[in-house]
Amino acid sequence: MFHQPQVYKDLVQNYIALKLLSFITSKVWFITGSSRGLGLAITKAALESGDRVIATARKLDLLQPLVQQYGDKIFPVPLDVSNYDDVLKAVKAGHDKFGRIDVVVNNAGYADISSIEDIDINNFQSQMDVNFYGTVYVSKAVAPILRKQGSGHIFQVSSVGGRLATVGLGAYQSAKWAVGGFSGILSAELAPFGVKVTVLEPGGMPTDWAGTSMKILPINDQYKSTVGAFADLLRAHSGGGPSKPAKVAEIILKLIDAQDPPAKLLIGPDGWEYGTAATKALSESDDKWKDLTFSSV
Repeated sequence: MFHQPQVYKDLVQNYIALKLLSFITSKVWFITGSSRGLGLAITKAALESGDRVIATARKLDLLQPLVQQYGDKIFPVPLDVSNYDDVLKAVKAGHDKFGRIDVVVNNAGYADISSIEDIDINNFQSQMDVNFYGTVYVSKAVAPILRKQGSGHIFQVSSVGGRLATVGLGAYQSAKWAVGGFSGILSAELAPFGVKVTVLEPGGMPTDWAGTSMKILPINDQYKSTVGAFADLLRAHSGGGPSKPAKVAEIILKLIDAQDPPAKLLIGPDGWEYGTAATKALSESDDKWKDLTFSSV
């Protein structure tokens, strides 16, 4: 009995040491669109790995189940990524809370279906604001933090659509093409400071991207056979896709500390099929018109 106080003291000290070690070695994530779909899967995977997460969503109440489960490992922040001031406040709040940011996942996004001729310009702008400018805003806000740290990894959740030209997805895929170009430049600028950038280009997943999140806008009769047919296809497969969100989250975990991560990564068998086919078609077109290309000199 005489030695029990020392035993208890040692146990407490060991517990504190382990907690401190976990705090020091764990990473801090900033994730947009954390409340559902792929964003929720990534948030859970990060928390389950022992890391801490600044989880953002438009509706904060949707994050409460995560708070109840993971406690102070998660810091929920309300965020509309299309509002730059909101983004700056969210990033600052998260950085003030945890003292650093190591992994950034730009995941928030949505798509509506319409022909370019028919789409209301405000709807087009709204899709660009969330899918492209939201990515720009968050990337710009975290850049000085990661640069000063001399480390970090930004993941842009794009789409294989960033390599395609699909009828009905004019606004969405335009944004994803823009994300790819923007991220290449961002990577070149941040690489000297030890910061990595990877664009993820998944194919289909069983999320609500083509379900409740998507609106199929009125389609002109002239586009029924193209845009209309594509809309019907999406309706029929709104909950499908071969890639599992939890598996995609695992891919991100594997890439975090990769010494030479890919600039772009196709995800899923359909992502590979459509993405590589688009690259091949463009290369073949370049070769076909090579003589005309060089006739400019």
